Amino acid sequence: MSVAARKRLTTSAMIASLASEGQRTEAAPFGEALCRLAEADPRIVGMTADLAKYTDLHVFAARFPDRFYQMGMAEQLLMGAAAGMAREGFMPFATTYAVFASRRAYDFICMAIAEESLPVRIVCALPGLTTGYGPSHQATDDLAIFRGMPGMTIIDPCDALDIAEAVPAIAAHPGPVYMRLLRGNVPLVLDEYGYRFRLGRAALLRDGAEVLIISSGIMTMRALEAAKLLAEDRVSAAVLHSPTIKPLDAETILAEAGRPGRLVVVAENHSEVGGLGEAVAATLLRAGLAPRFRQIALPDRFLDAGALPTLHDRYGISAEAVARRIREWL
Repeated sequence: MSVAARKRLTTSAMIASLASEGQRTEAAPFGEALCRLAEADPRIVGMTADLAKYTDLHVFAARFPDRFYQMGMAEQLLMGAAAGMAREGFMPFATTYAVFASRRAYDFICMAIAEESLPVRIVCALPGLTTGYGPSHQATDDLAIFRGMPGMTIIDPCDALDIAEAVPAIAAHPGPVYMRLLRGNVPLVLDEYGYRFRLGRAALLRDGAEVLIISSGIMTMRALEAAKLLAEDRVSAAVLHSPTIKPLDAETILAEAGRPGRLVVVAENHSEVGGLGEAVAATLLRAGLAPRFRQIALPDRFLDAGALPTLHDRYGISAEAVARRIREWL
């Protein structure tokens, strides 16, 4: 067994950072961005369900203790209280794990927040397969759950830059927002591509003639890495980053997918059911476009517990696995 393989098998199931060895990172980009915003806007409050340390809200709590609310392990109460704060003119950012928001608190979010179009920002850690703790903590269906909720804007940021720039953007948005969160030491990659977050817009990070990879979240990092691996085989791959899942940037997606001769691949850190892949496929079909289309996503089942690098290889979302699948399809 190789050293790399042994490392995959022995890595802790709960990795604080998704950064590869030597990759640049920034600490707690969400917490820092929220603090910068709060310095200029006294309406901002931070609320959590006993997970401040694990959603980087502890940074906000330390600097603004009078505007921080610890609601305990009661996600329904958290969302109901956040709705009440929004009705009183505050701007609540409510944090928990993505599984708890999407499963435990769904009805409270739907009835108290979304139906009333209240400006509550729900920011949730451990999206998709970003923990090895197994199905109780792996939010592999959260995008599907919230895509079906009327009026809910959905954001799946890629890296520290994406998160930092998304925070003021979602604060300025008038309605409810669900944002997936990478916490701890978060990789920084998008600054190398001249990227800036724009709510509701996708961004072409690199161009390519043979493959178009449409991705969100950590899969944009993986897509960029895979594109470099493919380039070694003289395969030209474009990467279109779509951080806003709803509303989808149909205009940009259709323009890029409509270019002839390219395989279109959607890569997402989510179940193959109900996420970015199906949203893109529906957009293409409604517009009458039928490119060669493939999907890289997590399977429609409860996933294993274990070390993240091992799980990412097993379920096909590592950079090497993405590049391998694309080579097979070509």
